[in-house]
Amino acid sequence: MPIVLRCLSYDGAVATRQAGRERIPPHPDIRTITLQQVLEALVDPVRRRIVNELYTGGQDLRCGTFDLPISKSTATHHFNVLREAGLIRQYYVGTSRMNALRRDEIDEAFPGLLRALSGRE
Repeated sequence: MPIVLRCLSYDGAVATRQAGRERIPPHPDIRTITLQQVLEALVDPVRRRIVNELYTGGQDLRCGTFDLPISKSTATHHFNVLREAGLIRQYYVGTSRMNALRRDEIDEAFPGLLRALSGRE
């Protein structure tokens, strides 16, 4: 039987949720990712920009950190495409969804791809 948590908010409202529910979205195994999937994800300039910012910044970033010329819902779509293609890993810190480039895994599977995208040699 699942454990149900009762959470009391600051305004006194009580909410329930099931304990143990995972908030981390699913990520594909790097061994199942194809070059075609990666290139299809990177065909969009917004997604290339996200990957490039993660690559050049060298740190994980919140979704709201990126200065993108699109709506939040469209940005969410682009982050999902990148995650499903295996380019980024998403996780939560509190209520913030963080994005991490799967740099080592991508470099191992597709050597030089990220460097070529960044324009750095």
